[in-house]
Amino acid sequence: MKNSKRYQNTKVLVLGLALSGVNAAKLLHSLGALVTVNDYKNFDENPEAQELLESGIRVVTGGHPVELLDEDFEWIVKNPGIMYTNPIIIRAIEKNIPIITEVELAYEVSESTLVGITGTNGKTTTTTMIADILNKKRKKGWAYVAGNIGTPASLVVQTATVNDEIIMELSSFQLMGITELRPHIAIITNIYSAHLDYHGSRDEYVQAKLKITENQTESDYLIINWDQPELRELTKVSKAQIIPFSRLEQVENGVYLKDDVIYYRNEPIMNKASILVPGEHNVENAMAAIAATKILEQKNGEIRECLEQFTGVKHRTQFVREFKGRRFYNDSKATNSLATKNALRGFKVPIILLAGGLDRGNDFDELIPELKNVKVLIVFGETAIKLAETGKKAGIKQIKFVQNVEAAVPVAFELSEPEEVILLSPACASWDQYRSFEVRGDAFIDSIDQLVSEINIEEE
Repeated sequence: MKNSKRYQNTKVLVLGLALSGVNAAKLLHSLGALVTVNDYKNFDENPEAQELLESGIRVVTGGHPVELLDEDFEWIVKNPGIMYTNPIIIRAIEKNIPIITEVELAYEVSESTLVGITGTNGKTTTTTMIADILNKKRKKGWAYVAGNIGTPASLVVQTATVNDEIIMELSSFQLMGITELRPHIAIITNIYSAHLDYHGSRDEYVQAKLKITENQTESDYLIINWDQPELRELTKVSKAQIIPFSRLEQVENGVYLKDDVIYYRNEPIMNKASILVPGEHNVENAMAAIAATKILEQKNGEIRECLEQFTGVKHRTQFVREFKGRRFYNDSKATNSLATKNALRGFKVPIILLAGGLDRGNDFDELIPELKNVKVLIVFGETAIKLAETGKKAGIKQIKFVQNVEAAVPVAFELSEPEEVILLSPACASWDQYRSFEVRGDAFIDSIDQLVSEINIEEE
């Protein structure tokens, strides 16, 4: 880690905790900053704030008082989830206080090669694929995952060295707070409309994503989805070397498909069918990962071996297990229709689909073309009725209402046959019934384990 003097003896406000805020505060404290942490949660219910106080860091809890800014802070490190419309942020902008996010702070002290990944869908899978490939049979250094994937970058940079890479998943929320962050390799997996409640408009969302390349130079690389004409146009502003990937077009200076073989710059890498995780979207994720790891000089054998064994990231079309000929997949991270469409496209056999969750006011008719292989639709949560109506329009004969994911699993098994897929891909956020999509996915996995255990006991 670089011994940066930028924050020494400067007053810094860390706004919002969670893992990224806690580690940003600790990093700043170690760099000699005069740190104040402000979190909305009350102190008695805030173990993170209690821990920081014990470390000698000042904490202010129970709200975000605008009066804090009367203390002449020189920097604000903002939790990505805090919107720019928050009164304390508005006041900070008025006072011309620089506002950054934790990933920017981490970058400033990092010694490692940075690979940054953003996009609407596929970020976590691509990030994980790249790290797995780079670490395959590695003798020196390590590829660390960090950022929006759940591991704070400000924690990782304290361990990573010049011999390592940091493979950093970057959300639009995080990218809005960068000033100097410059990935040597940047990836934009795709861009669709998302998080408009945060950004206010699609244009602002897209511009936030493009910040991943704004500091890149001619010696850097930008890997983009060439099958999206919008990305082709938008990334013309980049100074980096453009490396396209495409399922639909033979892009000889990038990654492409020809006769179901994936090529990198006309060099055959692997057969598309050898990629273990299902779906065309995962072919695209693998292509992006191939491009990044070939730039970093990974061998073809390691790339193939890794992608042939990659079972998916937990909660993202994750293969859970096979039982009595049924294959169970956990795609709890599918919190919108687009993600569920991608999951459904990955299977050619009959599907028992488990779907439902938070009602955000949208309908689900865009799912209809992808429901052709759905034999049974099992719905739950606030959107159960809406999803059932969509299922009827798609001609699904069996539609079942259940209370939640746990209740859906035994019903799905009962209505399924060998060689069929039982897929949790909710097309909705989880917050009507579960604290997070991870909790919902874990409930699915636990229910499968319970089902298997009960059936095995009955058969003994």
